[in-house]
Amino acid sequence: MAQGQQVSDRPEDHLAPGGFVDSDAPAVREFAERSAGTEDDPVRRGAALFAAVRDGIWYDPFVISTDPEDYRASTVATTPRNWCVPKAVLLTAAARALDIPARLGFADVRNHLNTARLRAMMNGNDLFVYHGYTELWLDGRWVKATPAFNRELCARFGVDPIEFDGRHDALMHPYSGDGSEYMEYVTDHGPFADLPFDAIMATFRSTYGEAMFGGRSHAGSDEFTAPTSA
Repeated sequence: MAQGQQVSDRPEDHLAPGGFVDSDAPAVREFAERSAGTEDDPVRRGAALFAAVRDGIWYDPFVISTDPEDYRASTVATTPRNWCVPKAVLLTAAARALDIPARLGFADVRNHLNTARLRAMMNGNDLFVYHGYTELWLDGRWVKATPAFNRELCARFGVDPIEFDGRHDALMHPYSGDGSEYMEYVTDHGPFADLPFDAIMATFRSTYGEAMFGGRSHAGSDEFTAPTSA
């Protein structure tokens, strides 16, 4: 399905496993149960899942893959580094594994906090298409949360990490710690029941070219480079 606007708003329609949001997979269920611990309140469970995905997987935009298998939540749950779309897939699947209705959301965002290496990978573009986030049904309404940037990475850029309390939207800050522009949401594509993999890959290729998927632009290191332990 190419248009998020066609997706049902009924929470009961967003509990079943999907092809990428494989919430019934053992790796996803183990991740969800470990992350939530003994917490039984759905709102606090949602917040705990968010924190586990945000900080348990280092945000690395240089690991973008063209293999669909790499985007299944059961695969993402075992990776030490990943980027916003797979991390959102995992959060969505982990929520469903704990009977919290959840769906994917995507937006095009303009990133004002960048590195030369990342700009090269994006062919000089500062617009991130299909930035991934999750919508969770908590306390009677849909709330949005993006688990992309982990706490340690945010500290490198002087930006507070996004916090999610399960009751309020938790999207990217518009400003960095020093008051300069950080992230600007340009286009919201709306919600999706599962990952529109083909549409994302096609848009990446038309926007950035093949440099997005590897090659010279990925060489070297910068603020996004994970420590050797990650």
